[in-house]
Amino acid sequence: MKPSSSQLALAEALRRLPGIGPKSAQRIAYHMLQHDRDGARQLSQALAEAVERIRHCERCNTFTEETVCALCMNPEREQSLLCVTETPADMLMIEQTLAYKGLYFVLMGSLSPLDGIGPREINLGKLMARVADGTVTEVVLATSFNNEGEATAHYIGEMLKARGIRVTRLARGVPVGAELEYVDVGTIARALMDRRIT
Repeated sequence: MKPSSSQLALAEALRRLPGIGPKSAQRIAYHMLQHDRDGARQLSQALAEAVERIRHCERCNTFTEETVCALCMNPEREQSLLCVTETPADMLMIEQTLAYKGLYFVLMGSLSPLDGIGPREINLGKLMARVADGTVTEVVLATSFNNEGEATAHYIGEMLKARGIRVTRLARGVPVGAELEYVDVGTIARALMDRRIT
């Protein structure tokens, strides 16, 4: 028996989620239809509401239900310090450290010319407009340490330095609590290059 058009549409929609292939999507669809119809309704309503209500913050580009997010509106944040992340999830991780007190800008991606993602797609114009008013004196680049993240950090760093803004990058090195014999050679090499006086 062939699946109905509604079942196929549901499985196809689930496949759009990261890490979900065709078989997983089909299993999830059948599970929800067979065992958790209330959960399926709740998921459907939550998605519809989120898509309708959530937008990008006009200042930092993260997700919010307001025109400007609560973090950007917080007068206690250091206005001259701006941390650039690739995603709202990255921003949340930095915020959870309680070690950073500045503001943010979320790119919503990283440069990847092979995938057709250039400066316009990651909102670099909006970032440059944000730093143009003279309030921001330092930008912390907190992009990923993969090829795309490194290229993005380099590109942004060069643009900002040309405008006289101090640019720093998250440090790389040995994780806290790690034993050196279990750390990869590339991480140890970077930690040696980034070593500091104690």
